[in-house]
Amino acid sequence: MAEYMFVCPECGFKAPLNPRVTRCPRCGAPLRIELAGGEFSPLRGRGVWRYRGMMPKTLQVDDPVSLGEGGTPLVHRRINGIDVWFKLEYLNPLGSFKDRGVSVAATIAKSLGYSTLVEDSSGNTGLSTAGYAAASGMKARIYMPADAPEGKKKLVRLLGAELIEAPSRSDAARLAEEQLRSGEYHVAHTWNPWFIEGTVTIAYEVSEDLSWTAPSTIIAPVASGTLLLGVYYGFERLRRLGVVKDEPPRIIGVQALGTTPVYKAIHGESPQGYSRLIDALRVPNPPRLKEIVEAIRGSRGDAIVVGDDEVKPALKELARMGFIVEPTSASAYAAFKKALQEGLVERGDSVLIPLTGTGFKTLDILLEVVSGQ
Repeated sequence: MAEYMFVCPECGFKAPLNPRVTRCPRCGAPLRIELAGGEFSPLRGRGVWRYRGMMPKTLQVDDPVSLGEGGTPLVHRRINGIDVWFKLEYLNPLGSFKDRGVSVAATIAKSLGYSTLVEDSSGNTGLSTAGYAAASGMKARIYMPADAPEGKKKLVRLLGAELIEAPSRSDAARLAEEQLRSGEYHVAHTWNPWFIEGTVTIAYEVSEDLSWTAPSTIIAPVASGTLLLGVYYGFERLRRLGVVKDEPPRIIGVQALGTTPVYKAIHGESPQGYSRLIDALRVPNPPRLKEIVEAIRGSRGDAIVVGDDEVKPALKELARMGFIVEPTSASAYAAFKKALQEGLVERGDSVLIPLTGTGFKTLDILLEVVSGQ
């Protein structure tokens, strides 16, 4: 059985895991759940909870809050002499990889006796939170920026959640904190270390599907960093436990024009411009910025910025391959094409591209971009 502990990436604080804790008691930074030792555990079932034996003890329950998330297809394509593996995360129950993290966070909330899930989100995490609250018999209150896609807002309401619109993404986060009441659990995916335990399972699934090997490169969109950090820590854990012998993959983080804190931290400057389409990556001050940058640098990776002019053709190409995804998902494929041009990936590499969210939630935008309707 694997064993874990809390570690603060900012000040070095360490402590045993506590399900009620998400921030460092010494400096207030978000905590990381770090592998402390142990061994690989037998697998059972499918999806996210197939790996419960690899999770912290708090999550090794028989009745997690689940809608069957995880177990998404891994589809191979050969592009420019490179083995590209598309992980179809948009086929999760509520249409994005966020279902993995919300399933874990909702399981924690339920085990602690909370009655309501609260979340601030630009769209996908809010929708997942609404769905998993409904599945568990809890209530949900979701704070979203007013310019979030209308399709996502309508679906949040359809699932029975209370939706509160805020002027901006940062206002949504502030209001969720300020209006939190007794008996309510703030999913707070940008801070919550338990949320990342859900996205770690992407690495486990990919490695298992590839006969316990690792791709050479991962290209992942970065907003709050829960996807990038999840796959990075997942492959690191598999290597430390001796399950995967390969070197950990290089991590290439993808950001949208106009919101580039990770790129700026790595390169010292930001490209000029603004993306209207890549709305889900608008997190200007990710709480885990230091962690994200360390993961990229520690893996010998890099950051790439893309804009609407690059995402539009990427959306079209993906659609022609049979992948109906939202613009944020296409940003990773657009970054792959850019990485080819810049020599960051080359023949002989194997590249993992998670396709993070379904295009059916932004169908009006997709039809406009792909077919001009």
